[in-house]
Amino acid sequence: MKNHKKVYVYKGFERFWHWNQALLIFVLALTGFEIHSSYSLFGFETAVNLHNKAAWGFIILIVFAIFWHFTTGEWKQYIPTSKNLKAQAQFYLLGIFKNAPHPTQKTLLSKLNPLQRLVYLGLKILVIPVMVVSGLFYMFYRYPQGSNIEAINIDSLETVALLHTAGAFAVMAFVLVHLYLITTGHTITSNLKAMITGWEELEEPATDEPQKDESDETK
Repeated sequence: MKNHKKVYVYKGFERFWHWNQALLIFVLALTGFEIHSSYSLFGFETAVNLHNKAAWGFIILIVFAIFWHFTTGEWKQYIPTSKNLKAQAQFYLLGIFKNAPHPTQKTLLSKLNPLQRLVYLGLKILVIPVMVVSGLFYMFYRYPQGSNIEAINIDSLETVALLHTAGAFAVMAFVLVHLYLITTGHTITSNLKAMITGWEELEEPATDEPQKDESDETK
């Protein structure tokens, strides 16, 4: 039987960033799809106002998160690796349904498995930047300049709209998969509790080396 040890994995800011990001993504999705006329909840004008405010909150959170990642060295968590990548994919596709052992072991210095590293890195350097830049184009496509209304030098917002919408669906797909994977810890709620409290039970590294007897040093 494998031994587990409680480790303080997720620091205070990390949890603050995670939950506020989740809340802002929920608000952005809820209002964004209403702006696209998928349903009517707040009303178009209110939805646009809420969407813009949540977007600015999201951008501010991103700035603080970037600062935190680089000052703490946590950016290293996202460095991609091919080691155990195929095994991890096979685990999610088949092994997880057969109660197979996890191919990688989470540690304080390596919180993400190889597949998670690729997905999170893709979100951070591709999907989220596209969402932010296209969203800013939406906000400032037309802006006041003196007594005139100027426009950004692009033909139309059609391409911007397609990119922003594609990014939104990519984020929603990630959220759905993320919600499912939350339930795949030691227990169905262990991963959720870890992100609330910061503490998680991690497997202690196995060792075949015999315990050193302190009495040997006296011989």
